[in-house]
Amino acid sequence: MNPLLLSTSPESDPAPEVLWADAALLVINKPAGLRSLPDGYDPSRPYVRALLEPHYGRLWMVHRLDKDTSGVLVLARSATAHRALNTQFEQHLVRKTYHALAAGCPEWEETTVCLSLRPNGDRHHRTVVDQSSGKPAVTRLRLLQCFPAACLIEAQPETGRTHQIRAHLAASGLPILNDSLYGALPLPGLPIDSLALHAHSLELTHPVSGLPLHLEAPYPPAFHATLEYLRAMTRN
Repeated sequence: MNPLLLSTSPESDPAPEVLWADAALLVINKPAGLRSLPDGYDPSRPYVRALLEPHYGRLWMVHRLDKDTSGVLVLARSATAHRALNTQFEQHLVRKTYHALAAGCPEWEETTVCLSLRPNGDRHHRTVVDQSSGKPAVTRLRLLQCFPAACLIEAQPETGRTHQIRAHLAASGLPILNDSLYGALPLPGLPIDSLALHAHSLELTHPVSGLPLHLEAPYPPAFHATLEYLRAMTRN
């Protein structure tokens, strides 16, 4: 299907791009800055269902992305599809792939981070590494490209802890660009000024047809421009 960009007012958060829509599923490319769920402090702020339901009817949230994370987000269009998708997520049958621009460059090409995490673990409300009291968390990492001051990393979380990728990359000495909460220092001159974390793709089973479904979201313009900027720096 052709992607549809839902319009919003100039003062509102960015609009989601619809990647897939059928009787059971609605899949969007959530922009950074748009909340998955209502804001507890200001319920009038735009969030995913509030923007989409006037066009698509009642929707069920299957999973969520942090406000500052862009990328693939799946919603169900029926209670039956919702139950089937929830089962897939709960049983870790969904393959989630994120791309991140991180400060520094690792010596490895692939690695697996197995560090237990505890959410809201300090006065800054960060997720912290806590091997004794935290919950098990596993993230598989792959280096996609290295630049003079940053790198492009693929992250596949095998568990779903709060801020898991952000915390695991920071603990690995590779904080995500513009993630000041987890210690990233700004790199001057880059086009992106938001968290450089993008939910690139999801692989799941369609809840009605039973067929495998690969869903992929293109990079946001600022993420893409930053990647091209870093590649140009490498060539020069």
